[in-house]
Parts: sequence; C-alpha cells; structure tokens
Amino acid sequence: MPFVTAKDGTEIFYKDWGSGQPVVFSHGWPLIADAWDPQLKLMADNGFRAIAHDRRGGGRSGQTWDGNNLDTYADDLASLIETLDLRDAILVGHSTGGGEVTRYLGKHGSGRVAKAVLLSAIPPLMLKAEANPEGLPIEVFDEIRAGVAKDRSQFYKDLSAAFYGANREGSTVTQGTRDEFWLWSMSVGIKGAYDCIKAFSETDLTEDLKKFDVPTLIAHGDDDQIVPIVASGNKSSKLVKDATFKVYPGAPHGLSMVPVFAEQFNSDLLDFARS
Repeated sequence: MPFVTAKDGTEIFYKDWGSGQPVVFSHGWPLIADAWDPQLKLMADNGFRAIAHDRRGGGRSGQTWDGNNLDTYADDLASLIETLDLRDAILVGHSTGGGEVTRYLGKHGSGRVAKAVLLSAIPPLMLKAEANPEGLPIEVFDEIRAGVAKDRSQFYKDLSAAFYGANREGSTVTQGTRDEFWLWSMSVGIKGAYDCIKAFSETDLTEDLKKFDVPTLIAHGDDDQIVPIVASGNKSSKLVKDATFKVYPGAPHGLSMVPVFAEQFNSDLLDFARS
C-alpha cells in the first residue's frame, strides 16, 4: 500500500487514482479516505488525478498518541502534497477535512494549490463563544467525548442517523450507508478520535480563511445537524474573498454520501474543477 512519511515519522496512507490535474480529498471525522471513493472515481473517470489519505489516528495510517490536532493534520497534508510533488492541486475538504484544508492554506500557502472546496466544513469555529454566539455550547462536544470514551461502537451507530439525516421524515438513507459509516469509524483508534473532537470544535480558523487567495467553493446543506450552517458556511463565505457559496436545501452533513444530494454535489464539484 502507498504511504508518505510525515515530519514526525508517522506513515500516512493514501489512494492515488487516475492522471491529470490533482484533486486531493480530506475526509471528515470520524471517517477515513474511503468516504470519498465515489468522488475519487468521478474525478479519475473525468481526467483528473484523484488522491485521498487516511488522517493520522485511523484507517491504514499510523495511530499516533500525539499530533491529533489541526496544525499537525495540515502538516501531514503538506507532506503528502510535497512528497508527490503535486502542483495546481484542487483541495477538497469535508467537515474536519475542511478545517485541515483551511489550516493548510493558512499555514503553508497556496503555492501548490489552484482551487479549494469546503464541504460541510467546520471553519471558522464550531464552539460557542462571546464572539461566536452562533456556535455550539461546549456541552455538545463533551457529550461526543463521553460517547466515544464509553461505547464508541454504539455511539457511531447512533451518530450515523444525524450525520446522514436518516432521522428526518421521508429519509431514503439505507441501512447499508449507516453500516458503512460505523465500519469506517471503528477503524479509527480511540485516542485519535477522542483528541480530534477538541481539534474540530475549538480551533479558530478565522485568520486562515482570510488568507485564501484561490477560487473557493463553499458548499453546505441547510439541514446539517452536525456542523450547523449558521456558524460555518454562512460565516466562511463572508471571510473568503470572492468565494462561491452553494447551499443545498434539506441536505444533511454527509450529503456527498447520500445519493439524492450527492448527484448535485458531484456535478457542482466537477463543474468547479473544470472552470
């Protein structure tokens, strides 16, 4: 299996499909690169080089005790991009992966990047604060920590309902989709999963967003129960200069994995990459 070595020696697994302009996908919490498989195939089928890695702490990458934070995640992404010598890359990040992409651009710049896509992404800040009243209270994240620490298997089974909107009337989300979410999540070590909760909820990415200087698509569902659009997409679209903001009515957090919404997102992603 292909790996790159991060700055601290951690082995980071990645998939590399097709050829052409590189499109690099960063996945959400608590998932792995496989969550992007439909989009990887889509882009590779259409003349792009599609790449996705397992974030440290889960899947086939090293399960480190330390480094489960957005600074290190961004450095790991940089190691991948630099080791493969990618140029004019399109970076696509979902949820926590959107935070990873944002911190990468804020910390490492856009010298190797042509465009960015933030899907259901965590920036600028998920945690409620005096300067961020639209955020979620710390108790929400404490409950997530408790669920992961106590019985993460059952917690992930339950979480899949809100993640995909399966708890909404008329949902067509299959049990297979929810089982897939559980399978991916259980491949993530408990240490990495637990630490990442702080990373995705308490990291302020406001200044990183202001540094964006490439065309950016910000896409979000207005029924996102995990990363509410009012504290994320709505704000990020105002902080990123000349961003294109796409709102998907009725779409959940994991909209790229729910066929009724994925079809539209995939079309928008391909159009944006080609533009």
